[in-house]
Amino acid sequence: MSDSQETTAWVRAMPVVFVLIWSTGFIVARYGMPYAPPFSFLLVRYICSILCFLPWILLARVAWPRDRAQWLHLSVTGILMHAGYLGGVWAAVKSGMGSGLSALIVGIQPVLTAIWLSWSLRGSGQPGVTPRQWGGLLLGFAGLLMVVWRKLTMGSPLDHVTPVNMAFAIGALFSITVGTLYQKRFVQPCDVRSANTVQLLAAAVVTLPLAWLEPESMQWNPQLVGAMAWSVLGLTLGGSSLLYILIQRGAAASVTSMMYMVPPTTAIIAWLLFGETITAATLVGTALTALGVSLVVRPSRS
Repeated sequence: MSDSQETTAWVRAMPVVFVLIWSTGFIVARYGMPYAPPFSFLLVRYICSILCFLPWILLARVAWPRDRAQWLHLSVTGILMHAGYLGGVWAAVKSGMGSGLSALIVGIQPVLTAIWLSWSLRGSGQPGVTPRQWGGLLLGFAGLLMVVWRKLTMGSPLDHVTPVNMAFAIGALFSITVGTLYQKRFVQPCDVRSANTVQLLAAAVVTLPLAWLEPESMQWNPQLVGAMAWSVLGLTLGGSSLLYILIQRGAAASVTSMMYMVPPTTAIIAWLLFGETITAATLVGTALTALGVSLVVRPSRS
């Protein structure tokens, strides 16, 4: 296989690999959440990720962003897509919201992205969201609802919704949506390693005072160490880097539609690791979600 063929194969595999990695986020939360407050965990995750990226950048002589404007744009996306999104989701779950409801709220992201694109591109002559893609977005959301419905209706007695955890979840939704659109609009092509490091630095600065205010301390044990290791190596160095590349390469609506596949994939991983029940609704919902995503990402004939 030639280098160009290998590159093409890797580019095609990126969305699948991203979904598989990103879907482990709730699994990591299940392992680490009982032993660490959310912002302290995320702060350590950001710092460890930076310490992994820096030697790689220095040894490979990776270029940093060229001007202050790009540093600023990357910092904004880091605050939104790391500190805002991850902090909101983890804080919502930690304060009692069930993972099913938090996944459903954040899962509205592709629809919000499509609404913004349709509104912002109207009358500009640029291609917006097509009727086929709208159908795919709605079909994908219907499938997502089927997947998480059991968790919504049969959650733990400890699962409860409050104004505080709802605000965290909605904040996470808007952070990842605005961050994705902002990056696509303002961030110029840059090496993913240096770009991710700038984003993580900004996220760490914002998260530091929040972690300092948390009364609970981290209880280090093998389970928490394992959750932290995968958060750094898999989710940040792997998943966040792939998300950055995908946003730079693809249309915003197509990239965000892949988020629909995260809850179904998480359900399958939880079934494999923890023996959680896979219902007929989960299987049908997964199929609908996959069909909806395919309608969104499939190139138009024109």
